Amino acid sequence: MTTTFDYAEMTRRNIGFVTVAEQERLRAGRVFVCGTGGMGGACLQSPARAGVGAFEIADHDTFELSNLNRQVFATVGDLGRPKVEVTTRRLREIHPEVEVRPHGAEWVSHVDEILSRCRVVVNGMDDVAAGIRLYRAARAGGATVIDAYASTLPSVVVVRPGDPRPEERLGFPTVGVPPERFTREMLDASRLAEVEYVLVHSSTASTLDLAIAGEIVAGTRARISFAPMVVTTGNLLAYEAVAALCGRPSSTDCRGWFLDPYRGRIERPRAAWIAALRRAAVRRWLRSVGRAPR
Repeated sequence: MTTTFDYAEMTRRNIGFVTVAEQERLRAGRVFVCGTGGMGGACLQSPARAGVGAFEIADHDTFELSNLNRQVFATVGDLGRPKVEVTTRRLREIHPEVEVRPHGAEWVSHVDEILSRCRVVVNGMDDVAAGIRLYRAARAGGATVIDAYASTLPSVVVVRPGDPRPEERLGFPTVGVPPERFTREMLDASRLAEVEYVLVHSSTASTLDLAIAGEIVAGTRARISFAPMVVTTGNLLAYEAVAALCGRPSSTDCRGWFLDPYRGRIERPRAAWIAALRRAAVRRWLRSVGRAPR
């Protein structure tokens, strides 16, 4: 058994899933993954093993005990260590020739520079304000953003440069407001708008305990996460990143879709009349837990 790294040997079983020319595109590809914990970490692992040649990664957190339930690069031995430090090391252990450029919280101040190098972006954050800034910069820089919804079901969204931003499509009160003028109320309303969309257009509500969901929406309980959902979502994001780097078409659009593994089906946006009925019911439930959309 050889212990010398050889890129061609590492990736030779990829051929058939991708062509030789596409494998070279992956090797020359560069992806920015913002948030390397749950979905971001799971997404990073697959493209690294697929032979993507370069990543820029950003995160300001350290691994903690609660991350062990779902974050693929979290181990007991790395608790307390910065996520970008650990993730960089693990990516190089998987693919020794990979280029990794880590960023901390300062990434926001030079996002335009990052996007000038990375045309494919994966949003693995749950920071609404930072996400809005990322999407706005991606539009200006012509980058494609791959993302997922805050749902108990795996999901994936692809927002191309000419697509409406999530804040526009979902009606966030931040539209047209400079980031330095965002208020907590605006950001809370933005989160609620996403929750409403998820409950209207997917079967998320049937997959969770509504009492716990009410506590999360009311802000009295932390968000829940589960390894099968997080890792599956990360791999859906990875498929889209690979497709974008290879230049392959994708039917995933800026509205995205949900995967219900319990029923074995893909859920796309519902018809307008069905969505209207469900939205009324969702808003009644949100009012019942002390939250109502603006």
